[in-house]
Amino acid sequence: MDTDARLSLLFSALSDSTRRAMLARLAQGEATVAELAAPFGMAQPTISKHLRVLEEAGLIRAARDAQRRPRSLVIGGPLEEVDAWLAPFRAQWERRFDRLESFLGARAKEKAKAKKRTDEATAPKGTKKEKENKS
Repeated sequence: MDTDARLSLLFSALSDSTRRAMLARLAQGEATVAELAAPFGMAQPTISKHLRVLEEAGLIRAARDAQRRPRSLVIGGPLEEVDAWLAPFRAQWERRFDRLESFLGARAKEKAKAKKRTDEATAPKGTKKEKENKS
């Protein structure tokens, strides 16, 4: 499967809030279908469909443990592909936030200087001379 098709499959799997919640739960550790279904109040076939989508995207895997079939999050793999695709966008936003931080910092310094000048200009004249004489 080419990269574009793979990313489309991954983003499609991640587009549903129920599936994202299931992934968040699996990030805490493996869980059975019943445990994954509990917060949603959905019918078993609907939960199974969500799990199948996540498995086909390679985001989760099923194991067999006697009568149970616990699901677990696949570490790395597909989510690393998504992260790699997002990296240039993240870098762009980080540069923008850095520029914004610099701008706001410079603006705060300008405001502080302006306030100091205003405070000095509006201070009673005698007070300023008294301070100079004490020095």
